[in-house]
Amino acid sequence: MPIRWVPFVLCGAVLAAGLAAHPSAGFVAGVLGVAVVEALDRRHWGWLLARLALLALVAPFDPGGLTAALFITVPFAAYFTVGRRTAIALGAGGAAALAAGYALTGRGEVSDLVMYAVGLTLALTAAAVAVGEMDARAQLERAVAGIAELSAERERNRLARDIHDSLGHHLTAIAVQLEKAEAFRDRDPAAAGRAVADARWSAKEALAEVRDSVRALRDAPPSLHDLARHAHDVTVDVAGDEEALAPAVRLAVYRAAQEALTNARRHGNARAVSVVADFRDGTARLTVTDDGRGLPEVPGTGFGLRGMRERVEQLGGTLAVDQAEPGVRVSVTIPA
Repeated sequence: MPIRWVPFVLCGAVLAAGLAAHPSAGFVAGVLGVAVVEALDRRHWGWLLARLALLALVAPFDPGGLTAALFITVPFAAYFTVGRRTAIALGAGGAAALAAGYALTGRGEVSDLVMYAVGLTLALTAAAVAVGEMDARAQLERAVAGIAELSAERERNRLARDIHDSLGHHLTAIAVQLEKAEAFRDRDPAAAGRAVADARWSAKEALAEVRDSVRALRDAPPSLHDLARHAHDVTVDVAGDEEALAPAVRLAVYRAAQEALTNARRHGNARAVSVVADFRDGTARLTVTDDGRGLPEVPGTGFGLRGMRERVEQLGGTLAVDQAEPGVRVSVTIPA
């Protein structure tokens, strides 16, 4: 509970006033007992009942007549443990008991009751403010936890896209090269050997890409020219300074070209792929065209295209997939 020092200050004030008025040993022991109970676990009704019982025992021995101030701490503490309505009910019950005691014994003054009401109002107000701060702090902690979870989810999605785009690209290349090697094994052993060598290179590249993804791609993004290494069916034409792009933009362009190349080989059975990029004026423009079979019946439904679109749109860009003659044309634009 916040503001924990308030009841101890009140106990000290009541004890000091009683000591100045020649108190009894029972009064001193009772006030100290109240202070001890204050330090105990207060998350249940037993604590409130014990406090009320002690205050009822201390009040008759109080020579200073300030024990009523300690009764205020009961609804104050109850506000945090059992709720606002119970705290108000306890405060009202204390006021009624104080008024009944005055009426039956003739001891006390109306001003004491007024001071109790004022103190009770201030105590409940302070408790309400403290509870509001606790709720706000709890909401902030939940919001921070939600942001952290969202960030983690976005990072997982990003890594999933990177692994899919990079590993899927190389595995597709390996499959194509191995099929080529099997087809030319008897007719053209040299071509089959080159295909096996290319498949071996793709396997090494796939392993390197996986390592990069595990390291969260902290290194510089790859270049579009890497797509044409050991790939005789790919041509790359880049205008402008690719390295001047922001890393996130450069990576998005590379992954888009890589996924378009993978789809052209895997689904379009393309024999040639053209990658044209323009990075002048800070704007990234990419066009990937193949001579394959064209668009599938339901275009854009694969995880690769979906991830590619998400990556581009997060950077404020656009992605379009159109039918070319022949093949497919993938266009990406990310503004400066």
